[in-house]
Amino acid sequence: QVQLVESGGGLVQAGGSLRLSCAASGRPFSTSSRGWFRQAPGKEREFVAGINWSGATTIYADAVKGRFTISRDNAKNTLYLQMNSLKPEDTAVYWCVAAANAYADPSRKSADYDYWGRGTQVTVSS
Repeated sequence: QVQLVESGGGLVQAGGSLRLSCAASGRPFSTSSRGWFRQAPGKEREFVAGINWSGATTIYADAVKGRFTISRDNAKNTLYLQMNSLKPEDTAVYWCVAAANAYADPSRKSADYDYWGRGTQVTVSS
């Protein structure tokens, strides 16, 4: 059974930092693109960041560019999201995702990802 399990969410003050992790089990994702999505209360789910299988290619939503960094450790089958300079508008549930296809470029579309975690809450207070 494939599982993606996020951790590292919590409550932080504006300007602070958090590091999300996403551990995968059940199959290796070393050749899959992976990413993060989020959904704030009352808003639609949105793309946050994506990374290709090797880590050489990363893409970000404009809202987080320069503040968030996505990375991966294929040996540990784990994905990360380092979030700095957090703002109250970053408050959301964050999901980690993974694609089934090998060697595809990271996508901004949720439909291009086949596996989803259960999500972790990030709350940024002002």
